[in-house]
Amino acid sequence: MRFLSFDALRTLHLNGVSYIKPERMLAEAETIKAADGVLFPQFWQINPLIYGLKTRIFPSPASYYIGHDKVEMTRCFQLLAPEHVPYTLIEPNTPEAAASVWAKMPLPFVAKIPKSSMGDGVFLIETQKDWQAYLAISPVIYAQEYLPIDRDLRIVWVGDKIVGGYWRMQAEQGFYNNIAKGGSVESGILPPEACALVERLALGLGIDHGGFDIAMIGHYPYVFEFNRIFGNQGLAGKQQAIDDAIMEYLGRIWSDDEPDNPLSPMTPDWPEQPEAM
Repeated sequence: MRFLSFDALRTLHLNGVSYIKPERMLAEAETIKAADGVLFPQFWQINPLIYGLKTRIFPSPASYYIGHDKVEMTRCFQLLAPEHVPYTLIEPNTPEAAASVWAKMPLPFVAKIPKSSMGDGVFLIETQKDWQAYLAISPVIYAQEYLPIDRDLRIVWVGDKIVGGYWRMQAEQGFYNNIAKGGSVESGILPPEACALVERLALGLGIDHGGFDIAMIGHYPYVFEFNRIFGNQGLAGKQQAIDDAIMEYLGRIWSDDEPDNPLSPMTPDWPEQPEAM
């Protein structure tokens, strides 16, 4: 199979993959159309590739569209597994909505800016001053129940299976578990309850590449979010497994089901006809 990549680093060790710079998309349109699929395009390329060139992409469109915005992501989680989503209020950023959310959310609570990553845009709200500072910079209100945890899980999903994961321990400053914010990595057993939730969400939503952030309260899992593009800091020794999972998955879902010789099609398996009386 012939694959093209728009992300050289993500596909560095994948066999049979050619790299094209994203800005060359228009100039290389014929090459793209001739490929069996495109790997890791940038978000701005998704619609032209899918609808303009009718190109198959990996990660899946769902991985891109749902993973692009915490608001959309949370609403999908709430429909698919509401019992595993922390209590969350999403409202327009108006004075009336802000007052309503403040009245409903027990302190402390967490507020997030929808399009953010690596722990940026996530705030612990303990006072009215904290709340007003958040409201001044967020386009919408995203307020979520605070869970009393000192660690969470990053579970990596590729294709249609879990390929690895690790615990993220809280940073010395407290609150943040993200590695980018000073959190640390610890290997350990991935709770089966967390793995089952990730499988339910990924398969249910059509996500085929993502790092899911899961909190455990006892043996009960809660989902925070998933990141379509995840870091490899906690995945030492797992890159080959990730690469193998990508190629095996694409080989299955993008394989050509047509017969090799269209001029000599296989004999159709017609149902038996009843004998004439």
